[in-house]
Amino acid sequence: MNSTYGNITSSQSLFVFAAREERDTFRLGAALAAVLPPGTTVALLGTLGAGKTRLVQAIAAACGIPADKVTSPTFVLCQPYEGTRTLYHLDAYRLKDDDEFLELGPEEYFESDGLTLIEWADRVEACLPPERLEIRIEVVGEFSRELRIAAIGARYAGIPAALGRALGESSASG
Repeated sequence: MNSTYGNITSSQSLFVFAAREERDTFRLGAALAAVLPPGTTVALLGTLGAGKTRLVQAIAAACGIPADKVTSPTFVLCQPYEGTRTLYHLDAYRLKDDDEFLELGPEEYFESDGLTLIEWADRVEACLPPERLEIRIEVVGEFSRELRIAAIGARYAGIPAALGRALGESSASG
């Protein structure tokens, strides 16, 4: 069952959000910070400049971490942040292979209570937990983005409906 209301579409395992401006991304980030359970791994997918780091900044801001302190960890590979929740921000863009990613010790982050957010996660897909949230960001205009949030595994099946509720869409299915 799907429900569409303006800029939001949700189903049991997929949530689609249209961000027409930056404040929409921050609204979505706040909703994600509110509904994601401890220990969630989020795979962030999208082209260069799509807004992966901007979404991490939005989630961080909702966790009491100043958004301007969050930068793409392209060269440091992993950047931890402490706020009301712990965030582990990883970037797989410059990694050569899965082995290089595994050298970062991602299992420690995956098994923690923090939120693990991985930019360019498609480059290390074989290393990701079997249950996770995938957020695919597509550029649809100069400032507009479509974010497709997919629940991978039973643990996260309720997240799409929870996002709908958090964003004020009482008719989102789940």
